[in-house]
Amino acid sequence: MSIVVMKFGGSSVADEEKICAVADRVVAARRQGQDVVVVVSAMGKTTDQLLSLARRIHPDPPRRELDMLVSVGERISMALLSMAVHKRGLDAVSLTGSQSGIITNDRHSDARIIEVRPVRIQDELARGRVVIVAGFQGMSYRREITTLGRGGSDTTAVALAAALDGSCEIYGDVDGVYSADPKVVAAVRHIPDLGYAEMQEMAEHGAKVLNAAAVEFAKQSGIAIFVRRTDGTGSETIVRKFPPRAPGRVVGIAHERSVRVIAAADPGTVAEGELLQFLEDESLPGKQLSMHRFGAGPGAALVVSREFLEDPAALQQRLRQRFGERVTVRGDLGAVSLIGAGITQGFANLRRALETLRGAGCEPCGLHTSSFRITFLIPDSAVEDAVRRLHPVFIEAEPV
Repeated sequence: MSIVVMKFGGSSVADEEKICAVADRVVAARRQGQDVVVVVSAMGKTTDQLLSLARRIHPDPPRRELDMLVSVGERISMALLSMAVHKRGLDAVSLTGSQSGIITNDRHSDARIIEVRPVRIQDELARGRVVIVAGFQGMSYRREITTLGRGGSDTTAVALAAALDGSCEIYGDVDGVYSADPKVVAAVRHIPDLGYAEMQEMAEHGAKVLNAAAVEFAKQSGIAIFVRRTDGTGSETIVRKFPPRAPGRVVGIAHERSVRVIAAADPGTVAEGELLQFLEDESLPGKQLSMHRFGAGPGAALVVSREFLEDPAALQQRLRQRFGERVTVRGDLGAVSLIGAGITQGFANLRRALETLRGAGCEPCGLHTSSFRITFLIPDSAVEDAVRRLHPVFIEAEPV
């Protein structure tokens, strides 16, 4: 019997009605003859509420204790969903990340999965049960509870699918991945297929559909990810290895609001290594950092996604204590990224993007490129307008 791993995010299990709707989908999959493993996130905004509660108790709580606290959210979801499946006549069992055999390193709040030992899951499936797993969490070799960082339930699902030789389905509010945020651009295009690298760049630079670490895990394991809407309507996007598109074509435009730019105020007074060591000590996700140069001098600047800063004000205070006036933090910028294989082969895409932005009176103050991405740092207030102006030039003007 084939195994399917179905992951449902926080909005999909936000209340009793939605949990019951998810239970209906799970039961339907099981009755189609599949062994079903379900990964759930915490209900709605539970994780944010728990973090807020923690900081009212302690402004800078120990990360171990934060993991102990926020891991409770997924446990609530898994137990309630298990009850809902039971009510529909199927046997189900809920398991924590540690009970499921998810072994991580010991980096609290941003752990990485090292190994999966799914023996308990396999035993429960052999008994005919639906297995419901708490996402976002695991256990270190030191037997400490750890969490995987924002979006970590996606990584849980992909890791379990790889370990169980199953398929992986990610359910959320949208029926796959689009060329831009549908809330910003009306004429977005649905993307039926994405390569791992394209999806990873989109996820790292603002697209909220999938977690970047999950995509990296899928690439390493060769697991295809099916991204679908929770209610089953609409289409889907398949993220997998497939022949690349024509090089140079932009497939999507991602954006981030209110990024934090940490820069040496006086070039040469702070070594890049000092800043990097500080941010490493802060346990910030390394993939959310990119290097920029500002002005005529050699001073370094680091761009950090707001999403991965649990408390930006506290970080700014610690920077001030460590570096004084030598380091500044800007919070008035946003980022817009063009994504596509080979888009930096030649300068045509960069030239067209700069012409479009400058034609709208938007002068970028930072630029970063990779073989799959061109990112512009621009005033935060101009981000959504920039996306709307770039989309017709790079997406709508191209044939479907």
